[in-house]
Amino acid sequence: MADAVLVRTATSSDEARWRELFTAYGVFYETEFSAEVLDGVWAWVMDARHPVTCLLAELGGTVVGFAHVRAQPDTFTAGDAWFLDDLYTAPEARGSGAATSLIAAIEQRAAERGGGTLRWITAADNHRAQALYDRLATRSTWVTYEKEIS
Repeated sequence: MADAVLVRTATSSDEARWRELFTAYGVFYETEFSAEVLDGVWAWVMDARHPVTCLLAELGGTVVGFAHVRAQPDTFTAGDAWFLDDLYTAPEARGSGAATSLIAAIEQRAAERGGGTLRWITAADNHRAQALYDRLATRSTWVTYEKEIS
């Protein structure tokens, strides 16, 4: 029988492993995170007042994935919505159910806080993730734009 995936909130003792996984996530998306970005995101994760929460997926006692999620107001419903900023599973743990478990944990937490819509984006060429997401959610027709502001 395969190990069950345990999902939990990140704690200060998870920093080193989180940095490894978040750095690998950046490499996957061809982005190199500076020390300032790593420090800044970790500070958010550790600040209970900050809207970004980090959930970790553990398999056999090893952290194998993470999700960064935040609540946000939804003007279409005048209620809460949820945005999954980042989701990553280490290559050796893909197919283990870690990503599915992370999304299920986010759904459970959102439901406990009154529900709402959970949204996320992924790269157009991230077909493996899309295969999972297509089973778990409805693909939207919205097109995403970005503009850097300095």
